[in-house]
Amino acid sequence: MNGALEEELVPRLDESTLALSSLQVDPGSDSIVFNPEHDTLLYVVEGVGTLRIAGDSAALSAGAAGLVLAGEEALLRADHDALDVICMTVGSGADRHAALGAREWVVRLDSAGSERATGARSFQILFGPHNGSNRATLFVGFIPPGKAPWHYHLYDEIVWVPSGPGRLHIGETTEELRAGSAFRLRPRQVHIVENLSADAEMTVIGVFTPAGSPSAAYLTPEIAAEYRFAG
Repeated sequence: MNGALEEELVPRLDESTLALSSLQVDPGSDSIVFNPEHDTLLYVVEGVGTLRIAGDSAALSAGAAGLVLAGEEALLRADHDALDVICMTVGSGADRHAALGAREWVVRLDSAGSERATGARSFQILFGPHNGSNRATLFVGFIPPGKAPWHYHLYDEIVWVPSGPGRLHIGETTEELRAGSAFRLRPRQVHIVENLSADAEMTVIGVFTPAGSPSAAYLTPEIAAEYRFAG
């Protein structure tokens, strides 16, 4: 890398193909994104720049996401200000979903459709099988004040938090979530992500594998019984 600083936030595990790091590219500098085996999903936190793959380039700004498939070499360039990017890698051991649409390599948050998730939560999918990411889904989640019921997912997931305040509840453990917090959720790990704000949505950036829908959540038997017999 030239004029770039990368920091590992969530390391890869032997039993997980996912990892997450932050990358800061200095103004006017470049960073090469390449891995022969891992797909790389990028999310721009701040700054303006470009992503170039195989001679084609696209503008980047906050809220834009990029997809660099295994074996592709991409050039990430910052313009006049530093470019702050979250990098999520997905290893070759991830199950591959059937392709459902044409490949895209840059998308923007404001162009992604919103869908409903657990409780009053909503999300927008940036990359998934519908546009070229067959190993993982990258999404932005919007959490209203309060917390959803205890639930779990069947997929392996890493979450990055742009801003808090929030809390992550796993069993008897509670972790404070602030700007820049990141955490891993293993398949079937029962949890709650709580938004501590009184009146503002909390945003989270998540990547999970196998690729699919962020709305695929399951209630614990006890919570499901409460819902079943309520009223």
